[in-house]
Amino acid sequence: MGTLTASHDPAYHVKPVYALPMSSPLPDRGPQDMRAADLDRERTAEILRAAAGDGRLGMEEFHERLDQVYSAKTYAELDLLTHDLPTPVHSPAASTAPGEESGVAIAVMGGYHRKGIWRAPRLFTTVAFWGGGKIDLREAVLTGGEITIRAFAVMGGVEIVVPDDADVDVTGIGIMGGFDHAASGAGAPGAPRIRVTGFAFWGGVDVRRKRRKQR
Repeated sequence: MGTLTASHDPAYHVKPVYALPMSSPLPDRGPQDMRAADLDRERTAEILRAAAGDGRLGMEEFHERLDQVYSAKTYAELDLLTHDLPTPVHSPAASTAPGEESGVAIAVMGGYHRKGIWRAPRLFTTVAFWGGGKIDLREAVLTGGEITIRAFAVMGGVEIVVPDDADVDVTGIGIMGGFDHAASGAGAPGAPRIRVTGFAFWGGVDVRRKRRKQR
């Protein structure tokens, strides 16, 4: 009877060891793949608003791009929306030049009208004395995406037209006159913020929502 050696004894047989596959390394992610914040989206929206105000974008294309801004998730997606547009000097990322933060319109026994595509400041003061004025914000380019209007009507009237999707807050008062608060209410996500304050004395301030003009 022969003697079993280690090489013939099944107990000594060594099972082959199979190396476990290593997990695939994560792909390199550049800055453009990082998630964008709300402030980044607002900066992009300001570039689009400025381009619309300068006539570089039609209103239809402006609204299409603006919708995409607030659904974008990364810096790369935002850059695609502004790659063919210059960065405005009055964007939130840059310093604001004097005179762009406030504006004034006065009607004394006369009238004024702000409408169409125009650059509206953050603060706009209007006074109507024995006269009338109309402010139409449906195509306005709002600095920083918001505006505060201080409306004072004395034996006169001020009409303010706001986009139907805007976030509107009306807080003015009427003394022997009327200050319409019916337009107050929340707007669509990413919509401009509009605040209206002031008073009407023997006069009226009318704030109305209307659909944006299509061009």
